[in-house]
Amino acid sequence: FTVMYDVPAIDPEVVIKDYLELGQKIKPFVTDVSEMLYKAVKAGKRLVFEGAQGTILDVDQGTYPFVTSSNTVAGYASCGAGVGPTALDEVWGVVKAYTTRVGNGPFPTELLDETGDTLRKIGNEYGATTGRNRRCGWFDAPVVRKAAVVNGLTHLAITKLDVLDTFDTVKICTHYECDGEKLEFIPNQLSKVGRCTPVYEELPGWKQDTTKCRTYDELPENAKKYLQRMAELLDVKIGMISIGAKRDQSIVIDEGLAKGLGL
Repeated sequence: FTVMYDVPAIDPEVVIKDYLELGQKIKPFVTDVSEMLYKAVKAGKRLVFEGAQGTILDVDQGTYPFVTSSNTVAGYASCGAGVGPTALDEVWGVVKAYTTRVGNGPFPTELLDETGDTLRKIGNEYGATTGRNRRCGWFDAPVVRKAAVVNGLTHLAITKLDVLDTFDTVKICTHYECDGEKLEFIPNQLSKVGRCTPVYEELPGWKQDTTKCRTYDELPENAKKYLQRMAELLDVKIGMISIGAKRDQSIVIDEGLAKGLGL
């Protein structure tokens, strides 16, 4: 059948001409990427692969059908870029100091109250393109624990710690309770996730401005205790903490990375 829209018809000859011209501009950059990366690895160069979207949106490991259309876990850096898995010697998980989700899907620690609104406002949790509200909640260890396992995380990069600066207390979901069972990982069954009740551990807040801190030692003691508890629950060491959007607001605490970055 034919669908008619009130728009001008596309002239294929114009499209072909435009794209052939663009192709000539792109042509110098086209190469066998796997060969290029192999040579870079052999030469001892540092390679960084950046993934998009979160683990729970992975088409295989995520909360299907509320997922994206591809694999977002770290292992896919090897498949997509064309390097062998043994070339990946570190896997960093970038995670907020609290938990957010965009769009529909299960979210056990979601806060549908003033606290959730406060997290959203301070953290500027609005879609970059659509402007729609991100759903906000306390840090969900079972979700991140699942991400740590399926990605093989070696380090955590914890962002937006400063968003929690004004809270009297902060909470961490340590595990779920579901049908009388203790769950330390978010379940694979979507119907089961909906029956999960988060179990929280409450910690004292720090009530101090962290945005001016430039070293780990400068962070308030209660902020350090919060970070240490996160690392303990996930069994992954912290390599970086951000307390703002500026470059100098990233605190690198992994000595190997700091040396590699010339810090």
